Amino acid sequence: MLKHVSFLTRDLAATLAFYTRLGGVVEKQLTTPEGYGRAVVRLGEGRLQFFEVSGEVPAPHPHWAEHIALHVQGLRALLPDLRAAGVTVTRDLQPSPSGRDMAFVQDPDGRQVELLEGGEG
Repeated sequence: MLKHVSFLTRDLAATLAFYTRLGGVVEKQLTTPEGYGRAVVRLGEGRLQFFEVSGEVPAPHPHWAEHIALHVQGLRALLPDLRAAGVTVTRDLQPSPSGRDMAFVQDPDGRQVELLEGGEG
């Protein structure tokens, strides 16, 4: 059973703001004994963990095939709000293979995030 997926981030506060805007809930935010910023964001039943480590730079792959996928509610209204907040949209609103609204955006570190309208499936 998957517990979480962990990523480096340049800016923990910006990353948390981005994922909470998408419906995430910050479960944990602290400084590790090594002095690293660490946070865990719950997205439904899944969790993403982020570390802000001085001198370390995240290097996500820019291609959409490597991405995080999230179900969201009200994607048609959310997407213009994300654009207005400066979020980069890399694949505009379109039907997914299952016929649901879908779009791809980048998180503050350039990680691809697929937004898919609706619930499970």
